[in-house]
Amino acid sequence: MLFSNLQYSLSRIFFAALLTISFLTTKAQLATNPYIPAELPDRIILNTTQDPSTSMAVNWRTQESVTESYAEIATASADPRFVEKVKRIKATSEKVVFNDTPTAVYHSVVFDNLIPNTKYAYRVGQGENWSEWIHFNTAGKVGEKFSFLYYGDVQVNIRSMWSRVAREAYGKAPDAKLAIYAGDLINKANRDVEWGDWFQAGGFIHSMIPGFPTPGNHDHYEGPDGKPLTSVFWRPQFTLPENGPVDLEETCYYADIQGTRFISLNSDRAEESDEYLEKQRVWVEKVLGNNPNKWTVVTFHHPIFSPKSTRDNKRMRETFKPIFDKYKVDLVLQGHDHTYARGMAKIPMAQKGAVSGTMYVVSVSGPKMTDSNVEKRDWMDRSALYMQFYHLVTIDQDKLSFETLTATGELYDAFDLIKQKGKINKLIDRVPQNVQERR
Repeated sequence: MLFSNLQYSLSRIFFAALLTISFLTTKAQLATNPYIPAELPDRIILNTTQDPSTSMAVNWRTQESVTESYAEIATASADPRFVEKVKRIKATSEKVVFNDTPTAVYHSVVFDNLIPNTKYAYRVGQGENWSEWIHFNTAGKVGEKFSFLYYGDVQVNIRSMWSRVAREAYGKAPDAKLAIYAGDLINKANRDVEWGDWFQAGGFIHSMIPGFPTPGNHDHYEGPDGKPLTSVFWRPQFTLPENGPVDLEETCYYADIQGTRFISLNSDRAEESDEYLEKQRVWVEKVLGNNPNKWTVVTFHHPIFSPKSTRDNKRMRETFKPIFDKYKVDLVLQGHDHTYARGMAKIPMAQKGAVSGTMYVVSVSGPKMTDSNVEKRDWMDRSALYMQFYHLVTIDQDKLSFETLTATGELYDAFDLIKQKGKINKLIDRVPQNVQERR
């Protein structure tokens, strides 16, 4: 009996010690990372597919004890009995263990066989732990009018200061068909707390408007061989079209939406590697050469033409600009330089007397700003310093309308591109009256 009592006492002490260690470990993690995964799904994000009129992807995260999770979907209805008609889909689940980051399981589902121009309701989870019911709209048919959002670098002070931009944008365009992020979504590629800030700053908006992210240099880290690798969290948390070159999946890809082809290039890998530059050159020429869409929008991080006199992405420009000219790309959306600039009329061309039919835009949506070595460059038609922006683009038949809006909702800049048969796009500047260029 004495031995049993001693054994019982030692067991209690050991159990108490384990609880203390567990508590201290959790407390230490919380001190540096407030975004500890739980049984309840978080970081829910809708992502574009190659054809978001008939399919849509969704990702979410849970704690590591949740090894199976599900998505449920139904046509949305004001009648709450729509939940009786849901389709349940088991998620593809991936456990991510990385350094001292809290271990999590990332889940993904692709909803297939959807109907164009339809509002759906979905939720994700398992057991007693489910998200709210969330709505999204599938894309429409070729030629129908639609809008999309474009953000330059987010990068720093994400939760505190980028959140206001995301909310302004959603208030302006709640029916946007996608949201383009032109790289540097965060500052340190593998710092989970920054991804937590990014997901919290966008909140439910991420789960309703499909994302179209392209990675920047800050979304990469140095791999064992010294070459840049995309964040360990990129592919687990984004399910994107796998129609790009080998080893560049879900960073280099395209999607077709209502008569517009959207293309993402991985400029960081292109800047650092001859192999990945050539892979993307061959791939994008094929994607542009076999393009049935009226409009083409390309996004990547490092600008073809930089606003900064100390930066010159010569490899990107010499490789891709001739291809953009050849296939008459309409709009190129970029980041990296933490300022706003756009240019078309004065873009240098190889052929004497030629004028660009492509509009090049560089922008920033987060609060990291610079005026260092940022001059009014020859290629610019319009520019700005020290302003957080988002951009609303609307495509309606032969007209593309582009609006540059501030974090507080004012229209700073605008232009239209008009399709002309047998000619380059006609540019119509719509700079608001009494809005001075911010320099």
